[in-house]
Amino acid sequence: MASSTARLERRVAALEADLTKLKTQIEAMHTTQPWWEQIAGTFQHDPMYEEAMRLGQQYRQSLRPRKPTQGKR
Repeated sequence: MASSTARLERRVAALEADLTKLKTQIEAMHTTQPWWEQIAGTFQHDPMYEEAMRLGQQYRQSLRPRKPTQGKR
């Protein structure tokens, strides 16, 4: 019986340690900047990024339906 009590106490201690760790992580998540704010400006003045944005916009525009041209029959 004593060994099962000791085993239970070790398990409870491990659970309490894990809970403390999780609480610390959750608190840190609420006090730090979101990831997107942390990387803001990373690609500033990067010609490769500018090209990727231009190509992405060009692709998205190519997916839009074209307006019918007036005057052609």
